[in-house]
Amino acid sequence: MRKGKKLILASQSPRRQQLLRDLGFTFETVVRPSEETIPPGLTPREVAIAISCEKARNYTDLSYDHVIITADTIVVCGEEILGKPAAREEAFSMLRKLSGITHSVISGVTILHENQYHSFAEETRVTFRELTDAEISYYTDRYQPYDKAGAYGIQEWIGMIGVSAIEGDFYNVMGLPVARLYTEIQPFAQIQLN
Repeated sequence: MRKGKKLILASQSPRRQQLLRDLGFTFETVVRPSEETIPPGLTPREVAIAISCEKARNYTDLSYDHVIITADTIVVCGEEILGKPAAREEAFSMLRKLSGITHSVISGVTILHENQYHSFAEETRVTFRELTDAEISYYTDRYQPYDKAGAYGIQEWIGMIGVSAIEGDFYNVMGLPVARLYTEIQPFAQIQLN
């Protein structure tokens, strides 16, 4: 990374932290509370970007000495945005909706540096085969995916047995479009490829 500017990942997601670490960046994690409200009248891509920008606004005081990354991932089923389920019944219902169809996973990412916002969105299309109620129950009971948009983690059991096709960045579905982020962050921070 360039000297003088430290990288901050503003996310408590262990998946995002691991992906950024695997990408080769050294960073610290700083988490500040933020409301993840969905603004009305926006497209799903615009929603994901708007929420990531909203998160970034909490870090403007750090943006002159740091490069801050914020992200938000949403799952879109038809016209409906599926957030994080509050309980088992909602998780089951979400997975029932996703069963047998193709849906979109969209991550909005904001890079904040010197109070300047650079945002983008990445979309991945995921197709689930028809899932049985027993499979959905097994997954929700065992993995309790209440911290995941759309009630699933593609890297977990449900992704292993349920995903029949994927178009786009696999890691985007995990919460961080690392290939696009690697390219977009180059003007702000670089890893040393030795």
